[in-house]
Amino acid sequence: MAHSLAMFPGQGSQRVGMARELLEQFPRALVLFEEAEDASRIPIRKLCMEGPDEALVLTANQQPCLVTVSYAMWKVLQEEANFTPDWVAGHSLGEYSALVASKRLDFARAVYLVRQRGLFMQEAVLQGGGAMIAVIGPKLEETVPELCKTVSRITKKPVEIANYNSPEQWILSGDQTAVEMAGLRCKEAKLRVMPLPVSAPFHSSLMAPARKKMEPLLEASLFGTGFGRILANCTGKEAAPYTADLLATQIDSPVFWQQSIQTAFEAGVRDFVEIGPGKVLSGLAPRCVSGEIQVYTAGTGLVEAVKILASRRTLS
Repeated sequence: MAHSLAMFPGQGSQRVGMARELLEQFPRALVLFEEAEDASRIPIRKLCMEGPDEALVLTANQQPCLVTVSYAMWKVLQEEANFTPDWVAGHSLGEYSALVASKRLDFARAVYLVRQRGLFMQEAVLQGGGAMIAVIGPKLEETVPELCKTVSRITKKPVEIANYNSPEQWILSGDQTAVEMAGLRCKEAKLRVMPLPVSAPFHSSLMAPARKKMEPLLEASLFGTGFGRILANCTGKEAAPYTADLLATQIDSPVFWQQSIQTAFEAGVRDFVEIGPGKVLSGLAPRCVSGEIQVYTAGTGLVEAVKILASRRTLS
């Protein structure tokens, strides 16, 4: 294979039944679910297989479920296809999955951390107090940053860029009133706006209380050197070494995903493999670079991904 990047998705990629193919075709993965349930004290397998959706979407449940499914898929690809990427990266919550996959953070510890992270995020802002929207269109950098500053000044409430997902898709986050006003102004600027069904204004300054609570837990965690090169959300660049403050900063800072993909591409990565439920990152990757790349998605067909990656490895 060409130089490869393993990409791990974050919140929003979950769905009831997302572990079905995984556990039916590779039942040995069940041991990881049992380990995760011990670490999180929630019924992860039941939530992933049966839901209900209103329970799975809760931040404190969704985060450990996504990390567990993503890591279990990673183990299958590693064992069945001998897949070991040159780089790893995770989108927001997915950065924990990337750390576990690259042996920089213990799996059970990561599941415990994201369970606490989810609880702290839910507590940081009252339900209905915050909001997030996707803004889609060309030349966002010419309009959106100044627009956010203006709305924040008028409302005296924060609305901030939370995710740089691609050159034509950014996420705004913050106080609900400010986000709604920013959305109206974006529409006036002929940009497409999509409200996101989230329970908190992630990656905004309103998450500062969650960051403060997470900092001692992260500082007490052990981060190893692992293997491969890892990209950090809060910089969009390689983190060498990877340190706890990067995960703390991520909580109330933007996700530089577009920049992360560009960093990997400039370093020679041409194979981008999404490992986890859904295909959000597979859709974003080609939009972030100007050259030709290959994208593989495990979350919408794990057995097929194993065959393809094993074949690619044999041919390389």
